[in-house]
Amino acid sequence: MSLTLSRKAMEVKPSSTLAITAKAKELRSQGIDVVGFGAGEPDFNTPDNINQAAIKAINDGFTKYTPASGIPELKEAICKKFKEFNGLDYKPNQIVISNGGKHSLTNIFSVILNPGDEVIIPAPYWLSYPEMVKLSDGVPVFVRGEKEQGYKINAKQLEAAITDKTKAVIINSPNNPTGMLYTEEELREIAEVVVKNDIYVVSDEMYENLVYGSQKHISIASLGEEIYKRTITVSGVAKSYAMTGWRIGYTGSSAEIATLMGSVQSHLTSNPNSIAQKATVEALVGPQDTVKAMTKAFDERRQYMYKRVCDLPLVSALEPQGAFYVFIDVSKALEKEYQGKKIETASELARILIDDFNVAVIPCADFGFADHIRLSYAISIEQIEKGISRIENFLKML
Repeated sequence: MSLTLSRKAMEVKPSSTLAITAKAKELRSQGIDVVGFGAGEPDFNTPDNINQAAIKAINDGFTKYTPASGIPELKEAICKKFKEFNGLDYKPNQIVISNGGKHSLTNIFSVILNPGDEVIIPAPYWLSYPEMVKLSDGVPVFVRGEKEQGYKINAKQLEAAITDKTKAVIINSPNNPTGMLYTEEELREIAEVVVKNDIYVVSDEMYENLVYGSQKHISIASLGEEIYKRTITVSGVAKSYAMTGWRIGYTGSSAEIATLMGSVQSHLTSNPNSIAQKATVEALVGPQDTVKAMTKAFDERRQYMYKRVCDLPLVSALEPQGAFYVFIDVSKALEKEYQGKKIETASELARILIDDFNVAVIPCADFGFADHIRLSYAISIEQIEKGISRIENFLKML
């Protein structure tokens, strides 16, 4: 008898973002002053009204199983939010609440994919997408959005990538790692291709509240009945409400897809956390001033970081419009030498920065762009200032 473990599991790449974040935390625990630009996690505390709702849920004994796809009260709150914020009409039977956005995405791929089905993933992409697709026996197909295109793909590229095996395309706007947004016009053109070819859109809108300046978030499903029917909209409370650890994500989709996702979830995890669900009701229907205050602070940090990055030698970036990341082209730096040795890869550059300069950045080979790094500005301006200065010192040594 062979005791070979799952080939599928062995082929999964561990998350490089979590690995670098863990290394930064380990160094800090040793008393080393590390600036961590790694994690996509707000540095704010969860707003107190949300915390109090959770405490009340505990005191009220709301600590038992709930319906597998979420409590009716939260589904109603999500429908209201979808209507008012996204311009989308979903009914409670179209909503599935899960244990975070990752779980929501995993549910989606598990119910729409059959072995060999292709999912088009625009690059740069969030590094978990390909692994999730492969775990559901799908095939990731990458389409590159060049810097000159704002790191976004266009309708012609999408059309060219579609085959008879294509099941879906992922649209992530605002985007991780680039911070870029798709415009309404771009989304309409993509929607035409999707409807014409009768495929699904998985619309990851986790950063929808974090949009800056004159930019506006648009949900692709709001652009017409036909694209609405083919879209599965994904969001959650982690980024907008500083609730990363609460693990609540949700989807809006056709009732048929929602029923299948609820069924799968009932076997794999039962229900999302009962207390976190009550807290999320308060997050969505309660006062939104803390969300606005956090977004304002992120915007100030965004402007500061982008200005500092523009002044650095050997690197360049486009101004991010949403989320809390700056996506930095380090290709010129990779041609240089450090301590007599050519750097060559962004991963090596990131290793040097954390080992020799106590700065943690995310190399983006796993995001589809091997000559870029990602910096998060979900940290204080003081930390941003210190970290960018260290990166500047490094670059001036090359």
